[in-house]
Amino acid sequence: MPKSTVKVSTFSATLRDLEMLEVVARYHGLNKSATIVSLVRKEFWRAFPGGTDLIRPDRGAKVEGRK
Repeated sequence: MPKSTVKVSTFSATLRDLEMLEVVARYHGLNKSATIVSLVRKEFWRAFPGGTDLIRPDRGAKVEGRK
């Protein structure tokens, strides 16, 4: 049985987006999943430096505007 060359994604991303993800992951020495998680964490803490009601900063973390 011949191997299929169809790429199935469970999220909407263009082939270009996937290629960029591959390059960033390779640059950082991570897999694609770890790269996505790392980028989400960075964006979360950029957008919500003090956390949210459910997600609090780690103990001992420096939070801007707090002592």
